[in-house]
Amino acid sequence: MALTFTEEHEQLRSTLRRFLTDKAPSEAVRRSMESEQGHDRRLWQQMAGQLGLHGLALPQEYGGFGGGPVELGIVLEELGRALLPSPYFATVALAGQALAVSGDEAARARWLPGIADGSLTGTLALAEESGSWQLADVRSRAVRDRAGWRVSGSKMFVVDGHSADLLLVVAQTDLGPALFAVDGTAAGVTRARLDTLDPTRRLARVDLDAAPAEPVGPQDATAYLRRVLDLAVVALAAEQVGGAQACLDAAVAYAKARVQFGRPIGSFQAVKHKCADMLLKVEAARSAAHHALSVAAAATAEPAVAAAIAGAYCADAYTHAAKENIQIHGGIGYTWEHDAHLHLKRAKSSEQLFGSPTAHRRRLADLVGISPAPIPATPATKG
Repeated sequence: MALTFTEEHEQLRSTLRRFLTDKAPSEAVRRSMESEQGHDRRLWQQMAGQLGLHGLALPQEYGGFGGGPVELGIVLEELGRALLPSPYFATVALAGQALAVSGDEAARARWLPGIADGSLTGTLALAEESGSWQLADVRSRAVRDRAGWRVSGSKMFVVDGHSADLLLVVAQTDLGPALFAVDGTAAGVTRARLDTLDPTRRLARVDLDAAPAEPVGPQDATAYLRRVLDLAVVALAAEQVGGAQACLDAAVAYAKARVQFGRPIGSFQAVKHKCADMLLKVEAARSAAHHALSVAAAATAEPAVAAAIAGAYCADAYTHAAKENIQIHGGIGYTWEHDAHLHLKRAKSSEQLFGSPTAHRRRLADLVGISPAPIPATPATKG
């Protein structure tokens, strides 16, 4: 399914790129990632109020602009390119999209307006101690008593989970896995920020001890939650493409400017090959991500296959581009002062978010009916 960007799409991209260039240069990114809150709150409100980014992919009846995955993907590409520390991914791409596709009118009316205007932050809590992002591995439990639903269990690697106002928690019920909304400050909720590789994206552990919760979406929510996870994988793929493009741009610019032996290093064959290989992988990743976005935007299409392809390829492409960017920069690329290491840390961290590339390839093989070839038995050694 081909994705064709309109003039409005390109205007959105150029406007956001100018905005981030002005408001979120490297020094601002570093200030934000080292701050107590982990992001610039003033910039967060400007993104919501001046640009309308928070409601861009949300329904108009809840304060949004009626866009969808394609528009959200454009924003995430640019945010990934800028490495912006922000709760945007957790709030809009995870919690916002989970609510938007839930079909639960009461939940959407209650929380989407706050997400759209920037007054509410949220996130999705799925993985647990095992580190698995598979629904079958969820052990958190939701039970119903006279007072309502209560959720117990531990969640790991929750994006911005230490500060999110709204936690959308996946928990098991008698009917299967379901999604529950939990107030981040409710009784029974304990949150702790994790020490992670990537300083630009904060992850948290969330412990729930009979925390009061409200169901979101259908009670037998397996199909719904799989769609939510597919949307999360596609959103992350778009962000990874933006980061990979930033690495390619930085490597090419440095190869043109750095002179050795009286020549720009970009004129050397080895460096040319590295840049050409990066370009090939970045463009292929962009194609995979854009295809997945277009499939996700089509209500009649099944996003699982496209999401698995994008999840596997875009993660690998970003990590490859980040590593090659450091190699082309040489010694300076390894220093704290240079941004190359920040992209590598983001690439390696996001490579494991929602499943590794290997896990996505395994899922793709299952979806298209490909079974791994059996390993032939080794003949017994004759004595």
